Amino acid sequence: MKKPEIMSPIKNWASLEACKKYADAVYFGIADLSLRARTNSLTLKDVPKFVSKCHEYGIKAYMTINSVIYNNDIKTAEKIVKKAKEAKVDAIIVWDLAVIEIAKKEKIPFIISTQANVSNYKTAEFYKKLGAKRVVLARELTLKQIKEIKKKVDIELETFIHGAMCVAISGRCILSAYLFNKSSNCGSCAQPCRKLWKLSDDKGNEFETEGKYFLNAKDICMIEFVPELIKAGIDSFKIEGRRRDPKYIEVTARCYREAVDAYYNKTFTKEKVDAWKKELSEVYNRGFSTGFYFGEPGSEGISYNKADNVSKYEKVLVGHVTHYYPKIGVALINLKHEGLKLDENIQIEGDKTFIEQKVESMEMDNKKIKKAKKGEEIAIEVKDKVFNNDNVFILKERI
Repeated sequence: MKKPEIMSPIKNWASLEACKKYADAVYFGIADLSLRARTNSLTLKDVPKFVSKCHEYGIKAYMTINSVIYNNDIKTAEKIVKKAKEAKVDAIIVWDLAVIEIAKKEKIPFIISTQANVSNYKTAEFYKKLGAKRVVLARELTLKQIKEIKKKVDIELETFIHGAMCVAISGRCILSAYLFNKSSNCGSCAQPCRKLWKLSDDKGNEFETEGKYFLNAKDICMIEFVPELIKAGIDSFKIEGRRRDPKYIEVTARCYREAVDAYYNKTFTKEKVDAWKKELSEVYNRGFSTGFYFGEPGSEGISYNKADNVSKYEKVLVGHVTHYYPKIGVALINLKHEGLKLDENIQIEGDKTFIEQKVESMEMDNKKIKKAKKGEEIAIEVKDKVFNNDNVFILKERI
């Protein structure tokens, strides 16, 4: 049985560095015609170099062009598809028929986005006849329904196995556009489902609910059910999270890589599952559920009392890089926000940087020190190249 692909989300170059050891594929977009328009720091000009770097790492690169397409977007779509082809993108993720037509004309492989809400085998069959190499199934399907589609249609299937769940069917929400004039279908979701709400009738009577965040879906986490997902014949395990930081991307890619490998090595155990779940719970998450895989979720699928990160750890910004000395592998760090101690674990993050390491040496004014105060500038050895203005964080347990 062929191993399923592990596909990680990409926000910037640092995201790729975070998952390069574990992911088989990544998906990314640019500011235009992508559902994470506000998130993407990659530009159309970056695409050839980015795809080349992915291929250098042995990773497939899938580019999203999956927003709603209006008349004035057609030329932009044509330009992006042509650039994707020139860059040797492995496939584009689409759903609008105009973009599908452009993809066919340019002879570039295409994957049908979850925005198409593919929920049955006849629709999957239709897209196969249209030329799609794969469909990303609707997140509202059960594992039983996925198996049925796999049996009836010879097409690759991709499903979301970890990350944020949208309260709307296949993400096609109009609430953000209605309330804030920011369309989620055009990549500008203001996430009203994560806001604090009150429920009342037309007479002003307020109703009690299980909490104030009653539209706030928990994240999906299927790590303990990886064997069932593999047996169902799912070809690609997709991790959601193009808005999330490199640490999240590294941990999710690594845990699912280890889980898939453990299944094939016959070393998949409850003890390993518990360890993976612990690690996953320590990076950004809104609480975990199994989504629709085993039936329609009830109240257990909603995080009623907190809309944001429920991890017990938080990243604390201590400062930023002011200079890097490549010959000696040393960075100057301005501790603008917090102090730092020897042997503390730090994360250095930037648009192109993701480094996790322990502070093994620290100097100030050419003298070795064991700790530095807020406001001081120090020199430390770093494991890899860093850039000016890269941020330096420490992880702290929430009080």
